[in-house]
Amino acid sequence: MQFILPIPPRNNLTRADFLAAPGNERVLAFLDSYPGWPAPAAALYGPSASGKSHLVQIWAQAAHATVMRAQDLADAPTGPVAVEEVDSANGEAHERALFALFEQGAPLLLTGRTPPAAWAVGLPDLASRYCALVAFDLGAPDDGLLARLAAKLFADRQLTVPEPVIRTMIARLDRDPAAIRDFVAQADARALSEKRPVNLALIRELLAPPLP
Repeated sequence: MQFILPIPPRNNLTRADFLAAPGNERVLAFLDSYPGWPAPAAALYGPSASGKSHLVQIWAQAAHATVMRAQDLADAPTGPVAVEEVDSANGEAHERALFALFEQGAPLLLTGRTPPAAWAVGLPDLASRYCALVAFDLGAPDDGLLARLAAKLFADRQLTVPEPVIRTMIARLDRDPAAIRDFVAQADARALSEKRPVNLALIRELLAPPLP
């Protein structure tokens, strides 16, 4: 009998845990080149769960950087700084703090869902800084990377699932890392509530269209 225990998922955000792929080789090489960056500031952009926060943590550990959400940024910290979710922040306080960070010239890493040139901004001088950023598009993952992501997300919950489970998920779900993440959480919760393993039968039940 397989016993299923409510074990909270691990949040492994080290360099060794990052899923390298052809689409993120350039950004990994850039972050790994610190402190020899060709420019003091850079940006990462891509959809939710595309790896932005993981990459931020990799760089922050190497650079001993402060990590903040743009919405919480009211003053400009000193030293290396990473500011996440820049294009989701409202108001103007964070814009003044961000501009001060650019003026300081310390290493700066920003993240958002869209390219920096598309980020809404009220300060013209800050808008020009956004447009001049070295920016890396994390893009849409291929099937291989999505499968590795699903396996890692299950492993973070200390679950090992058969390969047919992963293949069925990737074939049926949206090609979106956030969709994979949310489905893994849903499958884990269903397995725990019903005291059953995460197998192909459970996955097919969750993927089945709702009854009219």
